[in-house]
Amino acid sequence: MASIFSRIVNGEIPCYKIAETKNCFAFLDINPLAKGHTLVIPKKEIDNLFDLDDGLYNELCLLAKKIALAIGKNIPCKKVGVAVIGLEVPHAHIHLVPINGIYDIDFSKPKLKLSADEFIEIKEKISSDIKP
Repeated sequence: MASIFSRIVNGEIPCYKIAETKNCFAFLDINPLAKGHTLVIPKKEIDNLFDLDDGLYNELCLLAKKIALAIGKNIPCKKVGVAVIGLEVPHAHIHLVPINGIYDIDFSKPKLKLSADEFIEIKEKISSDIKP
């Protein structure tokens, strides 16, 4: 059975898409730790980030970098934190989380509840500022 992320990539589940390359896809986390919390994934369903071949790994990381720079410009924060946990969904993914302190990237914290309008506004701010 396809992971929830594969279903998002295939358009079976809606998302707030931030960016896409030939082999990678990025979208807002619907249970974010902070406004702008984005997931960057390979389109190919591979469970472990370090099982990606070098080309796909590099493409994923370069897309994450572009998105992190756009998040930093458009979402008030000191830094954009990066986390790779991979236990909750068996599909490699990178979390990009706007942070102001070390505990802002604590996944045991309560998640934000945002409206569709808030997600759309955040998506538009970030995605419009991603450089090719």
